[in-house]
Amino acid sequence: MYINIHFPDRKMMSIPQSNTRQGVGPSLVNIEVMQNSKLFRAECERLIQETDKACKRMQDNDNKRLDQRVKDIQFLRKELELKLEEIILEIDGLIVLQSRVQKALEACKDPLEAVILCLEERMKRAPAERLHDRVDKELLKEREATEDVAVLLKRIAEQVTEQIRLNRSAKYHLEQDLKEKFEAQCIDNSCDLMTTHSISNLNRPSNLSFDFSMAVTPEQWVKISNININKAEQQKNNTMSLQVQVESLLRQTAADMQRQFQATTTAFQLNVQEIKNSKCQMEDQLAKILVELSNQQKIKEDLLVAIRENEHCLNLAQTRLSLRHQRPSKEQCYDPAQSQLHAEVQQITAHINTLREAVAQSEKTQRALVHCQLELQENTEMKTTSLYIDEVICSQHREPIVIQNF
Repeated sequence: MYINIHFPDRKMMSIPQSNTRQGVGPSLVNIEVMQNSKLFRAECERLIQETDKACKRMQDNDNKRLDQRVKDIQFLRKELELKLEEIILEIDGLIVLQSRVQKALEACKDPLEAVILCLEERMKRAPAERLHDRVDKELLKEREATEDVAVLLKRIAEQVTEQIRLNRSAKYHLEQDLKEKFEAQCIDNSCDLMTTHSISNLNRPSNLSFDFSMAVTPEQWVKISNININKAEQQKNNTMSLQVQVESLLRQTAADMQRQFQATTTAFQLNVQEIKNSKCQMEDQLAKILVELSNQQKIKEDLLVAIRENEHCLNLAQTRLSLRHQRPSKEQCYDPAQSQLHAEVQQITAHINTLREAVAQSEKTQRALVHCQLELQENTEMKTTSLYIDEVICSQHREPIVIQNF
């Protein structure tokens, strides 16, 4: 606001010398000077009052605008602080979630190592026992499932780490904005509290220049903070979405691993029971074969005794025939006794041959039984080894494994 100042004309305030020389009375000149002086004083007083009012009015306007500016800054600061608190909470939540993901990733190592060890141990079974059975299928499924979960958890950990980085970036911009807003608020508060008396001792540069090309409009000023707030809000929404996704994946992966682990354990239990049943059957058969082998040995011995007894009888009959051949020629009669002895020799010889055939058959049967015995013993030994691997060694590898919820 500008004030129009009207001073009396210089001609009116100057002393007319010519009038003095012409004899005009000095009293008239003095009166004119006095009037002009009074007019000038009145104008100066009016000027002082108007300038004082203008200064006070401008100072009041300045104070109002500064006060409004401080309120605007405080409003934006509250918005920024609220968003900063929210993003800090989200960062803390993500850090906790990141720790859970890392623990889940660590929890995959022992089950995977146990599966690999079990597969390696089962390869030590006898070649005839290295069947691609149900246990092998479940172990391979468990290894694949655990490896897939580990890969998925690594990818999730990378996503969480990246989201933490984005949240910290948003937090940094909010903190910088708050820092600048705080400095601006302090300056404007100081400006609002300043008076003409409070600045008397302040040192200030004589020439102040303001580069308007570097200034931002109020709309731009608000827009800068809104950009930071919107960015933080966007990252907050992204964080919430990621947390829901990660929570779901952690539950699902843990459930999948637990289900597959239980399926493999059930396959081991069934296989162990089948091996035990098969081993018991083999042991029963082996016991029967041993009994039969003993019986065959006994019957063979009985056959040999029978052969010896028949040979004694044959010797007796042959001795009698031989002795009767020593009779005088006229006494060489083919009487019933001679006929009976010939028939006896033939019959006993036939008996001996039959008994010897029975002995040979018994030996053949014994050899077959021994072969079955050795085969059963070998199969039983293989079953024992397989049972030890599945029931003891693999159980020792798997027993410490407990898959908890991630």
